Amino acid sequence: MTAISEKQYNFALKRIEELLPITDDASRNDPLAIELSLMSDIVIEYEKEHFPIEKPSVAEVISDALTEKNMTQKQLAIELGLSPSRISDFVAGKSEPSLRVAGEICRILSISPATMMRL
Repeated sequence: MTAISEKQYNFALKRIEELLPITDDASRNDPLAIELSLMSDIVIEYEKEHFPIEKPSVAEVISDALTEKNMTQKQLAIELGLSPSRISDFVAGKSEPSLRVAGEICRILSISPATMMRL
């Protein structure tokens, strides 16, 4: 796809708003459903280039999961059999866990391995 201009992007955004009442049960051959799909592709492509979303670091993944689980670094350290300072290093981004420890962190904090590996 060629580079999408800001003007094209803004047009696509406006057109999507107009087309949104199209229901999921609309035929794939419905011209409005096709147009909605094309406008969405334009917006996605423009935003990928101009507003990229970085994948979270391992430190951010662990920190966020601790918050979601309402778990402290000390509690995680106990579960893993590691020192609290080691967990602090992971959360601060000073070091990353070994593959074995990362797997255990994923299990304990319910993190998908793909997320931990930044896939």
